[in-house]
Amino acid sequence: MDMAKMTDEQREFIMQFFQANMKREKADKVERFRHLNKFVKPGQILFCGSSLMEQFPIYEFLLNFDLPYTIYNRGVGGYTTTEMYETLDACVYDLKPRHVFINIGTNDLNTPDYSKETLIANYRRILDGIISHLPGVKLHLLAYYPINEKITEGTPMNEVFKQRTNARIDEANEAVAELAAEIGAEYHDLNAGITDADGRLKAEYTIEGMHMYGDGYKPVLDALLPILRELD
Repeated sequence: MDMAKMTDEQREFIMQFFQANMKREKADKVERFRHLNKFVKPGQILFCGSSLMEQFPIYEFLLNFDLPYTIYNRGVGGYTTTEMYETLDACVYDLKPRHVFINIGTNDLNTPDYSKETLIANYRRILDGIISHLPGVKLHLLAYYPINEKITEGTPMNEVFKQRTNARIDEANEAVAELAAEIGAEYHDLNAGITDADGRLKAEYTIEGMHMYGDGYKPVLDALLPILRELD
């Protein structure tokens, strides 16, 4: 399907179709979570956020490396901070976790009207909600992963990367770190093992310059393990 050969009306129809389909997929995932949450053990570790958290293959890592943790993953691909806030019951509250690891906000970076202030205000609402519903919870905010725009030069993906640049990601990470310090959360930058000499996501780990293959998450896990070992 060559988008360049389509009329504006055809492109608009295609975009609306994909957006509607993605909205349904997100709602379906959350509804599945509501049913699955009936069986969780409270007081465990929770991963939540958008696709970069959803695609973290933590279940296989726990099995493959015989790791002694119970970790639930409630990431939803495509989620923004607003969408996560609206479904905190299914994605966080119902699980009653002791520790919550969050990676949310990269999809907010994609829009032309993005502002750091709005991102952090929305992120703060999420954290305030979790704290108020789960007294004593420990919050862990993950740094956003870098991208590699060189992987997809000349493809439609570069339209996304015109907005989600590594400069914007770095700026957002600084703001998230400040937010973590302000509210007494932990901030973890787990990116050293996945970043190349130019500060980009390593080419061998990435699917399309943004998301990672499973082996790309192994260096992230290696950086995360010392943190997990220190959890109470």
